[in-house]
Amino acid sequence: MKLFGGGDPQKKKNVQKIKEIKKLIKKKDYDEALNVGIKYLHNVPENPDVLFIVGSIYYMKNKHKSAVPYFEKALQIGRYDTEVLLLKGRCHKRLGETKKANNCWQDILEVDPKNDEARRELNL
Repeated sequence: MKLFGGGDPQKKKNVQKIKEIKKLIKKKDYDEALNVGIKYLHNVPENPDVLFIVGSIYYMKNKHKSAVPYFEKALQIGRYDTEVLLLKGRCHKRLGETKKANNCWQDILEVDPKNDEARRELNL
């Protein structure tokens, strides 16, 4: 066992996979980015970054109902991640789920009381 300098091999794989997915997104190859992200989540289901990215791709493809479970799982890991809450709130809003959207905006304001979008959505 190395005590110093070895690094976490899983962390390295995570970083590489995220880079791969982001390259696909940059090329607007959303379907392949989704495939890579979902496949990766089968092996590493608790990676909040990949959960957020997969949810974001569904959001960009206007598949809001598909995006929500990925955001919810990411929030189980990082409860007050404002980026995740913003997109989750937007999904709920577009799905006509006003109460759920408002809950997201409220959660954002708990950690970021001056967040413009959350305040605007709540008419504050």
